[in-house]
Amino acid sequence: MGPWFRLAAIGGLLCVGFGAFAAHGITDPKAQEWLKTGALYGFVHVLAVFAAAQRSGRGAALAPPLFLAGLVLFSGSLWAMSLGAPRGLGAITPLGGLAFMGGWAALAWSRARS
Repeated sequence: MGPWFRLAAIGGLLCVGFGAFAAHGITDPKAQEWLKTGALYGFVHVLAVFAAAQRSGRGAALAPPLFLAGLVLFSGSLWAMSLGAPRGLGAITPLGGLAFMGGWAALAWSRARS
């Protein structure tokens, strides 16, 4: 499983923390929305890292780093903006979405080849 288990666990920790912050620690509706969206997408892809790390093959090996890159770029940019980072940071959010999609494509490719 390599480093994926630990990195996914850290990602899950961040998702819980930011999700709780959205529910209890911030009042701005837009910031709450960003926090919740980042946490939701993050959780889904943390679980996908755990699942993909159990598979073998080249496509499956590409999925965990793509999912984690998506977590950093997509969820991370939303979380940063909710904490006051410049809104221009939102320009990288779609890159995280592309990384998530790349991870799913890698898994599909891996499955098609097995």
